[in-house]
Amino acid sequence: MKWLCLVLAAYIIGSIPVGLILGKLIWKKDLRRFGSHNIGATNAWRVLGQKAGVLVFILDFLKGQIGVLLGSCIIGTPSAMVIGGFFAIVGHIIPIFAGFRGGKGVATGLGVLSILMPKVMLIVFVVWLILTLLTRYVSVGSIVAAVLTPILAAAFQMPGPYFAFALAAAVIIVWRHRENLKRLREGRENKF
Repeated sequence: MKWLCLVLAAYIIGSIPVGLILGKLIWKKDLRRFGSHNIGATNAWRVLGQKAGVLVFILDFLKGQIGVLLGSCIIGTPSAMVIGGFFAIVGHIIPIFAGFRGGKGVATGLGVLSILMPKVMLIVFVVWLILTLLTRYVSVGSIVAAVLTPILAAAFQMPGPYFAFALAAAVIIVWRHRENLKRLREGRENKF
């Protein structure tokens, strides 16, 4: 029963579409109708401005942290922390409160990593930032950072559940960027 409570609570927290809510309440814009039609931080930055993008990033990041902390509080094992973080990401990607059309999971995933594997998170964030600034493509930074995460988890000899999370999250995030990869190949990807 505790595991079910954890999964549901983490999913519900992850499902809170902060970009959509803030866009409508503060800026009177539905992010799903502008830019990439995504409710995450990158589209919020493009459509609503820098402050909005940073705010959405921070709140999506916190959703990942809360998912991990729920696992720690409800059950208290490393596996529970992983499950809590994972379902916060799932909620962000397929949110019940936004018609199951959410973000790509990058900021929420970084929030999970910040508690489970802070060294890994710091490295992948720096790699993401450098690649995004050099290429001007957020998607390039996000994809490379996602792929790098399980490699670093293995290199730092993280516990099995943490490595499994890193691998699963990487696969999901790369899959969520499949349209970006197609646009990159065709030279149609939006620059940041």
